[in-house]
Amino acid sequence: MPPGVDYEGSLYHAGYRCIAGVDEAGRGCWAGPVVAAAVVFSPRLLAQPEALDGVDDSKLLTAAARDITYEQIHRLAVGVGVGIVAAPIIDSVGIIQATRTAMIVALLSLPLAADALLIDALSLGALTIYQQPLIKGDSLCLSIAAASVVAKVTRDRLMQAADTCYPGYGFARHKGYGTAAHHSALKVLGPCALHRLSFRPVAALASP
Repeated sequence: MPPGVDYEGSLYHAGYRCIAGVDEAGRGCWAGPVVAAAVVFSPRLLAQPEALDGVDDSKLLTAAARDITYEQIHRLAVGVGVGIVAAPIIDSVGIIQATRTAMIVALLSLPLAADALLIDALSLGALTIYQQPLIKGDSLCLSIAAASVVAKVTRDRLMQAADTCYPGYGFARHKGYGTAAHHSALKVLGPCALHRLSFRPVAALASP
């Protein structure tokens, strides 16, 4: 079953008027940034969610479908924001704090101020506005699913571009995830500037 708009509807009924769905991509990767996105749809659009047919948890969509849906979201949303936190900061503060930072940056990048948040799994203690963390929110909530697509497509494009700057690692194929091919490349080449040295598999291969 595709994600629905029940959570957004409940918040609109409670009086909130600018509800952002928030999600991230790349949290478990060995290389590259963690990317978060925030997406706001108008109440009118959410009252006719068939206009958003095809929007789903990014993990359930093919790369081609994600690209189409990404354009659909940007065309129909009243606000889209993106936050990017690079590998050195992930190493410095840890992946959870880096993910929260990326989410806050995404919210600050919106063209309008959200007054309520629907977030996949995490909460943002640094913010005082209302927020509702949802486990597997990208499969339950349309706004979070849209954010998952924006974050995933944005990050994938960054990693495809990184493949030119750091050839040999296969970033265009695996996007920095811990695949066998990535592991093999790391053993031969060692880590590059995009690698998260605090992640155990990378640290093990970076050791002399």
